Amino acid sequence: MGLLPMTKIHSCPELIELIDQIGLLPLLDSGIRGFSAEDMVADECRYVILPDGGWEWPLWKWKGYVITEGHCVYGKFFNKKAGFIHRDWWPDFCNYRRSKAPQIEEDSIEEGILSILQENGSMITRDLRAASGFTGPKMRSRFDAYVTRLQMNCRIVTEDFIYPLDRHGEEYGWGWSLLTTPEQLYGREACQSPHTPQQSYQILLEQMKKIAPQATERQISKLL
Repeated sequence: MGLLPMTKIHSCPELIELIDQIGLLPLLDSGIRGFSAEDMVADECRYVILPDGGWEWPLWKWKGYVITEGHCVYGKFFNKKAGFIHRDWWPDFCNYRRSKAPQIEEDSIEEGILSILQENGSMITRDLRAASGFTGPKMRSRFDAYVTRLQMNCRIVTEDFIYPLDRHGEEYGWGWSLLTTPEQLYGREACQSPHTPQQSYQILLEQMKKIAPQATERQISKLL
């Protein structure tokens, strides 16, 4: 099974340790058998519907702590799905992805979204959507598509998750992504690699082969 652990993960610190070891990890189904945090956590850490209609999902709750206390970047990086990239691997991941992305044009919607984020430092998704003018009918899905594309291109990352509080002061719900740019969160140098984009891709490809030798090169290329 390559670098992936043979035993299940039971805690957030164990998940952080795993990301430290392997460098790249999708949160949910990646299309590669066994290669996601969801695949590797123990049954009690997965999504469970409670008898009262509520739910528990320890893995989902760990995300914010992994971002703020670990050493990784989080966003929709894997085929438009969320996952973790360790800070050691981020420069090459960012280098390759940005090389494949179209240039952000002046006065484009993408530039407008990034400018608002840069001016504000970080914003929860709904506030960024409103500030970007996506307030009309069916605008939420359009906005989400732009933000997902910017995350796939390593222009936007998730800094943390913000949860509303109930009348007892307890957090509830799925949480809101607190978005920012990687340059603001980690610094410009953290987003720069000494390698060419193709060299960065080769470095990532070799690491993925070590992590998940059961994957085909086509499956790996689809994620990278």
